[in-house]
Amino acid sequence: MSGFPSPAKDYVETRLSVASICNIDANSLVIETSSGYAVVDKSARPKKGEYVLINWLGRNYFARPAGKSLITEDGEAIEGEALDEVNVIGVVTWLVNRTRDDEAPVM
Repeated sequence: MSGFPSPAKDYVETRLSVASICNIDANSLVIETSSGYAVVDKSARPKKGEYVLINWLGRNYFARPAGKSLITEDGEAIEGEALDEVNVIGVVTWLVNRTRDDEAPVM
């Protein structure tokens, strides 16, 4: 049986997923944080103002490049010879926050 194709076929949308929204691929790393998850692009080079995930002294930190130093999320500056011990893992591209743990939800 042949006929005309459905006109609705042009309006079919793909199913949304976290992977498609956040562009998660083989270069991505998803890590759990205290408030949800962070998506890190291991292949991206950081641009001014972007957060990066670093490993320093055996711990992971989020930091922002500032001149010739890195400022961690708690305000600590890593600079000078201490930078030799820093491994930049990648650029933070998305932060996904948990809503169930929100103590002050918007109503």
